[in-house]
Amino acid sequence: MGRPGSGKSERGVSVAAVVLAAGGGARFAGTTPKLLAPFRGRPLVWWAVRQALDAGLDETVVVTGAVDVAGVVPEGARLIANPRWAEGQATSLAVAVDDAAAHGYEAIVVGLGDQPLVPAAAWRAVAASRAPVAVATYASGPRNPVRLARSVWAELPREGDEGARVLMRRRPELVERVACQGDPVDIDTAEDLERWS
Repeated sequence: MGRPGSGKSERGVSVAAVVLAAGGGARFAGTTPKLLAPFRGRPLVWWAVRQALDAGLDETVVVTGAVDVAGVVPEGARLIANPRWAEGQATSLAVAVDDAAAHGYEAIVVGLGDQPLVPAAAWRAVAASRAPVAVATYASGPRNPVRLARSVWAELPREGDEGARVLMRRRPELVERVACQGDPVDIDTAEDLERWS
């Protein structure tokens, strides 16, 4: 996997996996923060980061904010902080894009820390696309992860609570849908956690 931005992988471009794990989980009424809640024997966020790492991209980066996940994510991921996490998901995406630009990546593949059942194969499949934007597409429709080439980073929102969806709605001609296996369920509530555990 090499050091950040150290060169081209077997895909021909350098690609980082990014797990957005900065939100406060306001809809989750559990006794612990959502990302730290136990899910199948591990903290919820562990699963998303493990799958991203297992995809074997050039680096895995976790954007943190409301909750300190440093002690619970698998070894091998690099953590970066979003001090503006409370202002919406777009701020976390902006932190990830700026970091990727600083490390010389040509694309990022973005997933969410509360989607534990998205497999490494989905991360890999999306990463292999050559489209400016590629979105994992399941039986239920398009979801995460999403690949964003450097050529579209300047078009992404930097404020608000929507990330790449804004760009995909505005520029559908840039988007490739990539068929993926897995389940992109979001764990948003304590009931979700119990249902899927």
